[in-house]
Amino acid sequence: MMKVILLFICMLGTVAVSGQFAYGLTAKTELYSRYSNPQDGIASPASGSALINLGLGPKIWIGGENFSLSGEAVAVISPFAVSLGDFKGLGAVSLPVMAKINIGGLSTLNKEGKFGFSAGVGYQWTRTELFGLTSKFEDQDVSRKYFKNLIGEVGFGFGMGGFAGILYLRYGRDSSARSNIFTLGLGYDFNAPRLKVTTDSEF
Repeated sequence: MMKVILLFICMLGTVAVSGQFAYGLTAKTELYSRYSNPQDGIASPASGSALINLGLGPKIWIGGENFSLSGEAVAVISPFAVSLGDFKGLGAVSLPVMAKINIGGLSTLNKEGKFGFSAGVGYQWTRTELFGLTSKFEDQDVSRKYFKNLIGEVGFGFGMGGFAGILYLRYGRDSSARSNIFTLGLGYDFNAPRLKVTTDSEF
């Protein structure tokens, strides 16, 4: 992970010399998410949701029309996440923080509409059974705290004039804690300065 961070910093320094800086928001609609807590040998570690998984957070970009680097931090709430192995409670929250490489239309700094790709790495903090464990599992000393996973994400989508729509796949794991996460979702990036230029030019 340290090598990846150093590589990203070197790329950031190179792009920053001639790149544009921008800020905005990223929103998420996760179509399916599955979380596996560190195993305790008592309760099923898994929890998942395919219903109303919504996220929002800040995002920054630096780069040009065909290539940019970005950083984002998102809070995703899944109120109906549940374990099918044994019901312990409802809800989950995830907090992915990532650095990304964006190519083509996903740079969000482009004027013309085009398709593009993105790839990123980071960490995600996750907690399941957000709305409380049932007394049955509390009595067995089962707890649900935030657990951290190293994550990787790839995406494909279309962007134009400061907006980008992305279909993404995210996976993460921690071998020592025996935990993992998997997410398939849709992302929506809003580059504020570029959107302002686009809307101002239309009027």
